[in-house]
Amino acid sequence: MTEKYQKAASAAKLVKDKMACNKPRKTPGHPTKSHVVKACDKGEERIIRFGQQGVEGAGKNPTTEKDKARKKSYYARHNAQDPNPDKMSARWWSHRVKW
Repeated sequence: MTEKYQKAASAAKLVKDKMACNKPRKTPGHPTKSHVVKACDKGEERIIRFGQQGVEGAGKNPTTEKDKARKKSYYARHNAQDPNPDKMSARWWSHRVKW
């Protein structure tokens, strides 16, 4: 195993039992994903990683035309299949936290 993948593997270790339900947190040490959450819904628990590392979303209320266009473009790309994602999907969390 190369050194790059060993670092990635160590960053991916989480203790699911110690995480709070539905509380997203940043993962600056993860090589690709910017956030992680333990999603809990109807007795089901799932660890979800989401968000591109190093990229900021436009936020809930973008003010500049550039940010408004970025948000519109993001939703156009990611809402093509189902405009109403459920809580157990990375898309739902990404919409809520980053966009």
